[in-house]
Amino acid sequence: MQQSATLIDTLFAGKGSRSLLRDAAIALAATGLLTLSAKVQVPFYPVPMTLQSLVVLVVGAALGWRLGTATVLLYMAEGLAGLPVFAGTPEKGVGLAYMMGPTGGYLLGFVAAAFVTGILAERGWTKSVLGALAALTLGHAVIFLFGFAWLAGLIGASKAYLGGVAPFYAATLFKTLMGAALLPAAWWAVERLRRA
Repeated sequence: MQQSATLIDTLFAGKGSRSLLRDAAIALAATGLLTLSAKVQVPFYPVPMTLQSLVVLVVGAALGWRLGTATVLLYMAEGLAGLPVFAGTPEKGVGLAYMMGPTGGYLLGFVAAAFVTGILAERGWTKSVLGALAALTLGHAVIFLFGFAWLAGLIGASKAYLGGVAPFYAATLFKTLMGAALLPAAWWAVERLRRA
């Protein structure tokens, strides 16, 4: 499949060459969005949801696999350094202690999911609703795979499924559908802006 430009590269096309400084600024701004998405809890059934996994996947899709993965790794480094960037921090701890806890697998899954959605986005998947739906579904599956495996190692598979997967089906479906609408709309807006 032919490689496509990323959403961010298309947005900045013709505005000078890509630079490390520009990429660093984008990554830092995106970690701010990730932090915000982890802190905002939206009332949902059966458990409140954050928008963190949606933002992880959108970051991967919008920035591509290299910058998207680097951004999520920077976010992890901020958390490792003790900054309260994750959901439930600082109340549930910070730094390595938090990252090695029950949500550690999901955090690793964020990195892998940004990589996967970034690759799919660079192949043009996120320009259409169906393609974006497929990419985000795969991205969420990656997050759950890592999260479930980690949690199962701590508390057993049955408890990991009941506590770490089952309560999040509805919220994940909602976030996947939201992202599948958001990404093609962003592409439409950026391409229209480029033509203006």
